[in-house]
Amino acid sequence: MPSKNIYLSSKSIETALEEYFQYLEGFFERYREKEIDTGTALGQVTSEPVTACISSPHFNASAMDGIALDASKTFGASERNRIRLIEGRDYVEVDTGDPIPAGCNAVIMREDLIDAGEGQVDIIKGATPWQHIRVIGEDIVQGEMIIPAFHRIRPVDLGALLAGGVNSVKVIDKPRVAVIPTGTELVMPGQPLEEGNLIEYNSHIFAGLIEEWGGNPDRIPPVADDYGLILEALQKAVKEHDMVIINAGSSAGREDFTRDIIAEMGEVLTHGIAVRPGKPAVLGKIDGKPVIGIPGYPVSAFVVMENIVKPLIYKYLHRTVSMPVITEAVCSRRIVSSLKNKEFVRVKLGRVGEKLIATPLTRGAGVVMSLVRADGMLVIPQNSEGIDAGEKIGVKLLKNIEDINNTIVCTGSHDPILDLLANEIHSASPELYMASAHVGSMGGIMALQKGEAHMAGIHLLDEETGTYNASYIKRYFGEGKIALVKLVDRIQGFIVKKGNPKNVRTFADLTRQDVAFVNRQKGSGTRMLLDFNLRKSNIASRDIAGYDREEFTHMAVAAAVAFSDIDAGLGVYSAAAALDLDFIPLYREEYDLAVPVEYLEQPNIKVLLDIIRSREFRDKVNKIKGYSTDKTGQIVEV
Repeated sequence: MPSKNIYLSSKSIETALEEYFQYLEGFFERYREKEIDTGTALGQVTSEPVTACISSPHFNASAMDGIALDASKTFGASERNRIRLIEGRDYVEVDTGDPIPAGCNAVIMREDLIDAGEGQVDIIKGATPWQHIRVIGEDIVQGEMIIPAFHRIRPVDLGALLAGGVNSVKVIDKPRVAVIPTGTELVMPGQPLEEGNLIEYNSHIFAGLIEEWGGNPDRIPPVADDYGLILEALQKAVKEHDMVIINAGSSAGREDFTRDIIAEMGEVLTHGIAVRPGKPAVLGKIDGKPVIGIPGYPVSAFVVMENIVKPLIYKYLHRTVSMPVITEAVCSRRIVSSLKNKEFVRVKLGRVGEKLIATPLTRGAGVVMSLVRADGMLVIPQNSEGIDAGEKIGVKLLKNIEDINNTIVCTGSHDPILDLLANEIHSASPELYMASAHVGSMGGIMALQKGEAHMAGIHLLDEETGTYNASYIKRYFGEGKIALVKLVDRIQGFIVKKGNPKNVRTFADLTRQDVAFVNRQKGSGTRMLLDFNLRKSNIASRDIAGYDREEFTHMAVAAAVAFSDIDAGLGVYSAAAALDLDFIPLYREEYDLAVPVEYLEQPNIKVLLDIIRSREFRDKVNKIKGYSTDKTGQIVEV
């Protein structure tokens, strides 16, 4: 019977990796060697120095089109003293790459010859010995080392090897890495989903990373949370592979068997590292081979893969992990961190004016889209309480800096139309990107005030006048500084389950004991609209079950209604329609982009404006339920 899982340690990730390397002594020198065709060797790592079999060129060759001759026949030639040369007696015509005939030691370019007719030429300048001739071994000399041992073969290396007559090379056989996903709830992509099932996709991420790093991944079908089944799968994997990764089951739950199974078959060095996300990792050894237990949450797993598995594969291949590209950015909002762990935070980056702005993404360990959206990763050191808003920080780049510099930063209220707009921008100008950070309408206004966004999506109702957005812009910026780009009019209302089984129609219905509600975050226009109506109807927020449960997008609200016990949420019609939910319309509102006037003439913003004004964009918006484009593209200077 497996013992109760507890964390054996909480080492720093640096200490854990250093000890693990020492613990695996001998493993890194037991690599297999194989000989392969040079033409297929791209990306492989050599196991020994590679020397040239022949010289290149292996004969003296003409470097120009012209004539080959003995240079002594040209001495004394000048403008006043032309020397006439006769073909066959004094010279031989050659083209670039032709062998140099015996008795010749120079080439004169064709453009330096004066045609005298009947196979004769005049020259007005003498040739120097060996001019315009590629001598034997000019590029590569037979026996010369072309590339050293433990060198990753690049495209240019392939050319040099083949030019040197090397038709096969000995390389380190890529380490075979087994990936075993565990979990009774896992189903393969494409299989029918029932309640409680999860699609197994982590192994695809791991396999891609392993292949990118030079390994040979082998994805094993998911194994149920059964001690005996996992033990059997691990025994087979250890026999057939150089390294094994067990995904999930590394934590301290009642069905987390990874640590005990590794301990039964071999040894466990470390269980638990002081890193967030990624703490419940297991570092062990079976039959001298590394076996690593990786958390099930994708972001936690990614951190362990990047910081443990990647260095292991590189060391096996005798490669060095290159230093990441670090750039300085300004943190857009405060990040609180635990003193116990080193924390990796995914961020969205964009250059606004002279500042590179880093906006933290969702920190949940299970949010794989935060990895997709991330432009960079910042590290909060252990023993640090976090990072303050406006603080300058170092960020590890995950994307090309040019792509980041060409990113339009839109911070503020969420609407699904922003995804459509981002796709249209990149399709029209592939070098251009748009990034959205969903912090609510008021969060967008604050970002514009601090110079941390190019624009903000807003839909703020003035309770006194019943108008949208303009009064807030005047209040926070004055006049003449911000323009409102009209994007869409949209419908807000209650998103409810299909058929509206709880018959939610009014704000008063939200106070019923049988109704569960989901809210938007503080500062969002939708949250402000809700609070306005609660005050108007004299309803206390504490009387609504779920008022304190917050989501950051309309799609997240719709998903909560569709796939959980939530009965209703306030959101836009398009989100309800996307998930085939029912919708109770309440308000028509104006969703605008607030843009500093100074940015309107920037090339990137002009591209965005042209797209918004285009008939094609409006046609695509009108195909989505809940929008009107009557004012789309109009610019109102406030």
